[in-house]
Amino acid sequence: HSSSSCRFTRHSQLCHRVVDGLCGREPPCRSDYSTTWSLEEWLQLLDFLTSLFRLAVGNDIPDEEVLAKLSDADHSHAEAVLSVLRARWEEIRRALLDRTSSISSATLQDFDWQLKLALSSDKISSLNTPLLSLCLDVRENGALRPITMELNREEVSTLISSLEAANKVVLQLK
Repeated sequence: HSSSSCRFTRHSQLCHRVVDGLCGREPPCRSDYSTTWSLEEWLQLLDFLTSLFRLAVGNDIPDEEVLAKLSDADHSHAEAVLSVLRARWEEIRRALLDRTSSISSATLQDFDWQLKLALSSDKISSLNTPLLSLCLDVRENGALRPITMELNREEVSTLISSLEAANKVVLQLK
């Protein structure tokens, strides 16, 4: 029983250090675990745990779903991950919110758009391509900055998908 308890403590310490790294503090040190995992295993484990903590908190995933994602791990490891996740949930959530809001301090003030039809270009004589001309007025650090772009159909589709994904994340974090 004591070896199980020792493994739980070691896994728990690692998970706490992963959360520290996620929250902008000192992440776990590879040399502390070099006898346990190879470099490749170590990098995969860190990536997995960081993604799991982000996903669990960002999407408000219940314990059963977290445990299902840890089904390959031994019991003491899965329990350690879950206990750290429960203990530091609010801290992780704040870190994710801070990261999201610090991505850009710019805010959209206004926008205007026009739909154009490009009939030809210097390379192609018959083009017939619809283009969206999008003008954004962005306020950043108190100053208003105009941004203008011209997008074809695929680029408009990509822009819309990106904005929908960003909106979904913002709604989940509220």
